[in-house]
Amino acid sequence: MTALEQLDVLSGTEDVVEEHDPATRRRSSPWRSRLVRVASVLAAILAWQLLTAYDVRLWLRFDTLPTVTGVVSAFGTQLQTDLFYLDLGQSLIRILSGFGLATVVGVATGIALGRSELFADVLGPLTELARPIPAIAVVPVAILLFPSDEAGIVFITFVAAFFPIMVSTRHAVRALPTLWEDSVRTLGGGRWDVLSRVVLPGILPGVFGGLSVGIGVAWICVISAEMISGRLGVGYRTWQAYTIVDYPGVFVGMITIGILGFLTSGAVELLGRRVTRWLPRGERA
Repeated sequence: MTALEQLDVLSGTEDVVEEHDPATRRRSSPWRSRLVRVASVLAAILAWQLLTAYDVRLWLRFDTLPTVTGVVSAFGTQLQTDLFYLDLGQSLIRILSGFGLATVVGVATGIALGRSELFADVLGPLTELARPIPAIAVVPVAILLFPSDEAGIVFITFVAAFFPIMVSTRHAVRALPTLWEDSVRTLGGGRWDVLSRVVLPGILPGVFGGLSVGIGVAWICVISAEMISGRLGVGYRTWQAYTIVDYPGVFVGMITIGILGFLTSGAVELLGRRVTRWLPRGERA
């Protein structure tokens, strides 16, 4: 076999591999993936409507749940009230305040834990002892510690998001190749050069992984805190609907929470893709 024939064979093999590469297939048919996702959601909604409309009871008591049409009607009614938007804005202010603070403090703490042996010796054990404690268990402490319920809810949200962000950042710092830092120092760079040119760009994928997890945990805890000690917010309104046996209102609150969580998580992931677009596809993922 000549060299040209060998090249033809290799080219054909690469074409076959490329055709069977799942990543290639996904990139070539984005609309197919979107249609499948939309169809799965519509199928779940249809199943919900059928099971509740026909009062199906197969161990699970679907006959006690509101129908889709009932929830949609309740949702439309709430959209016409000012109280719905007041609750929405209050929950968003709490989540953005707590999550924003957790982002700044969590990234800074993670970098310090990963870079400084003294800092890791002093604060490392404290963070590891506090990390397994669920943020919602901090509610009694927040009530005693802060003069207002609002500050306490923001603090609980901060605690919930802080630890995923901090841990992801710390792991990302420790995973950086030492060769990068050695190269900067060899060229005469100092500590701040290493931090700005090596550490901060290198940990971005890990940081945004922690942010994506942190925003989800933060929503869980802020809603739970609103249910326990809130006066306004989506969580408070959902629990209030349950206490007055307004089950369509409960589902309206649940769906609102899901939409808010989906949008904020999507915003974090979109920002992460934009910030790390200079990385290869595999490393960015």
